[in-house]
Amino acid sequence: MPRKVALDWLSRFLWGAVLLTLPVTSFRYFPFLGKSTLVRPLAFYPLVLLIFVLGIRWLRREVRLALPGVFLPLAGFLLIALLMTAVGSLFAPLELRGQDYWGRALRAWVTVFIGITFFLAATWMNRDEEDVRCSLKWLYIGLFLSVLWGGVQLLAFKTNLLEKETVTLWQRAFSMRELVRTNRVSGFAFEPSWLAGQIATMYLPWLFAAVLSGYRISRHKWMEPVLALLAAFLLVMTYSRGGILIAVAAAGLTFILVGRKTMRRIWGWFTSAFQPPARSRNVILRLGVVLLIVMLVVGVFGFLAEREYFNNLFEIPEGGWQAYVIHNFAGARVAYAWGAMRAFQLHPWTGVGLGASGFYIYRNLPDWALTSVPEIARHLSPTTHLYPNAKNLYVRILAETGLFGFALFVVFLFSILGNIQAVLRSRGSFARFVGVAGLFSWLALALYIATQDSFAISNLWINLGILAGVFGVLATSSRSHASRGNG
Repeated sequence: MPRKVALDWLSRFLWGAVLLTLPVTSFRYFPFLGKSTLVRPLAFYPLVLLIFVLGIRWLRREVRLALPGVFLPLAGFLLIALLMTAVGSLFAPLELRGQDYWGRALRAWVTVFIGITFFLAATWMNRDEEDVRCSLKWLYIGLFLSVLWGGVQLLAFKTNLLEKETVTLWQRAFSMRELVRTNRVSGFAFEPSWLAGQIATMYLPWLFAAVLSGYRISRHKWMEPVLALLAAFLLVMTYSRGGILIAVAAAGLTFILVGRKTMRRIWGWFTSAFQPPARSRNVILRLGVVLLIVMLVVGVFGFLAEREYFNNLFEIPEGGWQAYVIHNFAGARVAYAWGAMRAFQLHPWTGVGLGASGFYIYRNLPDWALTSVPEIARHLSPTTHLYPNAKNLYVRILAETGLFGFALFVVFLFSILGNIQAVLRSRGSFARFVGVAGLFSWLALALYIATQDSFAISNLWINLGILAGVFGVLATSSRSHASRGNG
């Protein structure tokens, strides 16, 4: 086998390994990381090897590692973050539980490096339609394995076929955490909400787009709809309020914005049974489908409503919004974001430096959190070694890089949205497929990063990288269609 062909095969194999191992978010065997570091993507191992192989191919001029245009505002954000990290050291925050400023800054930059590496690898490995189809095959296999492992966990939770302790030992063989005691499915992820975030931001966008656009990556037309149903089932089994609401909101908004043709077809199919000559069989079929959908929605809602965790969303306790967030077990999350925003208010233009917002959180917690949130009381105990974080990427970026860094990050996100809109105006089933998946991904991620604050979480970058990589060829195709139309 010629060396060029071998390296090309190896790079594709390693990229497939990256996508296959994405579900494992907290791999036990990471060197030089303390127990408090929970984001440990297994996919980073094949990712490092992939970058090494791509570097060799670039030196041999076998590949052209061109950066997409959307990387420009992201690069500007990184430069601002680097500058503000240097400025933040001048504020000299006191050590917190054995951790100093530069130690936290180094850890923060390591997470940024991991995230950007995922983004660049996804960009470079998805330059055309064939690349995207290959990537989605590996992505779907990873999702299917998550469904299988989630099914094993459900067997341990709901039946006597498997002992929960046995499955916990299997889980601990690769994960930092055992099975969740509340019998919520976590899959290969650290916790159920992380699995729900993966499904909502990384897998459902492509499956939803395949169903909506009719585009398929294989001859098996049933594969994407079945995978979508399995993913939705797994999402419900996580009992993650945030993940479920994000998926529903992103799917609903995407359907409203780009699904009008599909809605017209569905409405036409439904009303055709009632037009003369109407046949009772067709009418019964349409009404049966509607009844089935209503029963499914009501059933899922009733199933989730059996848990107090969900019922609390619809109960308004006395005491204002503070009482509501505490009642919904979100008091600590809101309090940490509150403390980080206070750091931003102290240094709005420069921020306090990447990774340093935690030094300012405890001293700026709101009074209601100190007296009413047990989790805050535990974390304030002198016996704990936890370092607080903002729990919200928007707030974290504001607090740590100031207004300039936040503005550039928002420009990065909206530059991707602009490209998605351009793709949606392009012709062809593949362009529509990518556009719908891109819009779903963008909406889901815009909501998701309001609930987490780590740059190292892979599902923040994978779909954005795939989209950024394929934007170039789709834009070229759109321009060629336009020029032929004008001619």
